[in-house]
Amino acid sequence: MQTTIFNQQQSIFNRFIAEIRDTSIQTDPMRFRRNIERMGEIMAYEISKVLPHEVKDVTTPLGVAQENVMSEEPVIASILRAGLPMHQGLLNYFDRAENAFVSAYRKYNEKGDFDIHIEYISSPSLDDKIVILSDPMLATGTSIELAYKALLVKGKPKHVHITSLIASEAGVQYVQNIFKDEPVTLWLGAVDAELNSKSYIIPGIGDAGDLAYGSKI
Repeated sequence: MQTTIFNQQQSIFNRFIAEIRDTSIQTDPMRFRRNIERMGEIMAYEISKVLPHEVKDVTTPLGVAQENVMSEEPVIASILRAGLPMHQGLLNYFDRAENAFVSAYRKYNEKGDFDIHIEYISSPSLDDKIVILSDPMLATGTSIELAYKALLVKGKPKHVHITSLIASEAGVQYVQNIFKDEPVTLWLGAVDAELNSKSYIIPGIGDAGDLAYGSKI
């Protein structure tokens, strides 16, 4: 599986990663959401380079220009609710894309353990389409796996681009193993070494959904 890790290169992307990690900046939810949105835009730009293109004649006031433009729009699929700012960033660039949403949450038991549950799906047909599946955090990899499998009821994509801002090494290995025989490409902002006992990424950023939209009960 081809995997791109953005913070391994020097770019403005790394400032946004640093800011969403920074506890002194995390207190501003609007800035937190906007930074995630901007990173979604950068990822969209990079993904666009590997999407199908074709040469098109464009009529200008003075003649005809030939431009190499995208010939196929992706479907942007995101996991609620933390995935919404990143979804918007991707949509800012792929502004003609169809959209899909999956609700996934951690259901805890009395022992404090949890399973990932899928509760809601809204999606167009995915048959033979390119899908960008986004979730800002890739911890264990289970949410992405279950969201992907849930979306398959809407059709079989011809290629899936999985995008995440912060991933754990264990989560990356899990996803690479699960999708090793699937047409999947992985795009990551940064990869951290550890998961704690609650399956939160260390150092990570904390709970992306709470930081973006407020704590929940």
